Amino acid sequence: MKSTNAKKKNKNNIMGDKSKIQWTDATWNPVTGCTKISAGCANCYAERLAKRLQAMGQQNYRDGFNVRCHEDILGIPFRWKKPRRIFVCSMSDLFHEDVPSWFIRGVFNVMRYASQHRFQVLTKRAGRMAVTSRFLGWPSNVWAGVTVENQQAMNRIDSLRKVPASVRFLSCEPLLESLGPIDLDGIHWVIVGGESGPGTRPMKEEWAMEIKDQCVAAGIPFFFKQWGGVNKKKAGRMLAGQTWDQVPA
Repeated sequence: MKSTNAKKKNKNNIMGDKSKIQWTDATWNPVTGCTKISAGCANCYAERLAKRLQAMGQQNYRDGFNVRCHEDILGIPFRWKKPRRIFVCSMSDLFHEDVPSWFIRGVFNVMRYASQHRFQVLTKRAGRMAVTSRFLGWPSNVWAGVTVENQQAMNRIDSLRKVPASVRFLSCEPLLESLGPIDLDGIHWVIVGGESGPGTRPMKEEWAMEIKDQCVAAGIPFFFKQWGGVNKKKAGRMLAGQTWDQVPA
């Protein structure tokens, strides 16, 4: 029989309350698992974590990192009465091609009615998000974001602009090269971070600085998450002599 502490730990792996991700408060994973589609996926932290959870016997990860939808997880945001910023599908991609449209609608219905929260939906599948947004009736409390790790991924920003979200944001993490000039029209927030964990690819300071400078010039909130590396805590979060924790109002 599992101890009370083991059960609590198992439950928290599902619910993800009090996230350690600096730009959110909690994580919610009605979908788990994913497949690699671009350079930013090479050292996926979610895949590593999913395999650990599978080895620990966590039921929602019994299939490892294969894409799975969990209807039993849908109602969790209703249990959280205190308003939170909630990162949706931190262990997957809600707009993955293996997630059926009816399930995406179910996730959005929960977000719509759990209106005390702000939901942060981040995807690398920006095209599907843009198309799907036409029939979702995008709620005002749901933020839409895309990962932009290199110049090849810049086209995701154009797709993001088609989504009628109150906040559209970029996650430039892991930042793998200079992005050069960025068209920030219609973008409300930018997050930058270096890669961490095994096989880390380094991020150069000038890459982060040029994004920060563009955000400052455009009056867009800028969030510097981490330098990354094998020991991300030691590397810290300071950029240009300060911590950048700006978040949209």
